Amino acid sequence: MNNFITRTLSAAVYAAVVISSILVHPLYFGCVFLLLNVLAVREYMGLMKAGTTQTILSMLIAACAFISVWMLAQAPLIGWGHVQSSLILAYSALILIVLSLVLELFLKKENPVQQWGYILQAQLMVALPFTLMNIVMEYNKMLLLALFIIIWVNDSGAYLVGSLLAKRKEGNHKMFPRVSPNKSWEGLIGGIFFSLVCGWVCHFVGWITPLWLALLFALVIAIFGTLGDLMESLMKRTIGVKDSGTFMPGHGGVLDRFDSLLLATPAIVLLLLALK
Repeated sequence: MNNFITRTLSAAVYAAVVISSILVHPLYFGCVFLLLNVLAVREYMGLMKAGTTQTILSMLIAACAFISVWMLAQAPLIGWGHVQSSLILAYSALILIVLSLVLELFLKKENPVQQWGYILQAQLMVALPFTLMNIVMEYNKMLLLALFIIIWVNDSGAYLVGSLLAKRKEGNHKMFPRVSPNKSWEGLIGGIFFSLVCGWVCHFVGWITPLWLALLFALVIAIFGTLGDLMESLMKRTIGVKDSGTFMPGHGGVLDRFDSLLLATPAIVLLLLALK
């Protein structure tokens, strides 16, 4: 019972912070997601047992890249920030990447190539999705809110349908049992169904128009959100951990809460760019 209360309160705080950061003010959004971005990169580097120096550099790279894109996408909405400052931060991120790679010549680690991989993967797999949220926010903040809500609905719908059908005598059909034993094809279909319903609701309230775009938006989120979840599960199973961290009591780490967005956010950005 205590664990249930902890999980419920933790989830409520998480949802309240995310929703308010999107709706209240671009600066608030920037501060919240910059912090989450840096913490997620730190968490990933910790899971990979990367060195302290490389972890700090990876966090700085992620921060510079995020702020650079935020300044381009969000700062004009509040009347300050300019392209020159954004470019300086972008160049700083590139310089830090080169520095972190060259530094392996002097750190004398046993597996320098592996360290390079951790640094680059931290930026590509973890930091990039957080940074791309700025583009979705610039397009329409209600679109970003819809992204989160559909992710939550997809996860809940998949869990509900998968759990109910698992009680049948024949059980359900596992998707990738070696990666995530609880994920099933029935759960995937259930998650997609509820996501499409949520997409229709987002269209009905005027967040996403036209209807076909709202349904396509929901479908892409459901599919790539599930793949992102499985990708993080594969990573955790490979290194032998249950949770990515302890950031959220009862829910694990930052990566555990944002795993579905690791692929869903880039997929949505590509969709938006393709439709322009």
